[in-house]
Amino acid sequence: MSATHGTTIETRLARIAGQVSGIRKMVADGRYCVDILNQIAAVRSALDAAGVELLCSHLETCVICRDGGTAHHDALEQTQDDLLLEVRTVLKNFLK
Repeated sequence: MSATHGTTIETRLARIAGQVSGIRKMVADGRYCVDILNQIAAVRSALDAAGVELLCSHLETCVICRDGGTAHHDALEQTQDDLLLEVRTVLKNFLK
């Protein structure tokens, strides 16, 4: 993963951690259930966005090697079919 993608994902995850902390406080304070559920939905959406960012980074830096380095799959001696299967598996698990 490139440093830029890592920073972006770290920033997103820090924001998500803050949202989760806020939800815990809402529960502890006995806030209205619907408000808590709305915040949970927001966290799920933020996690999905972080996952998409990470998947795109993986495709760019590990699969097609856009960053100019050696693709991760070269070091693992993965074929194109192996990579396609990996991406399909990751997407299947991510979209559950």
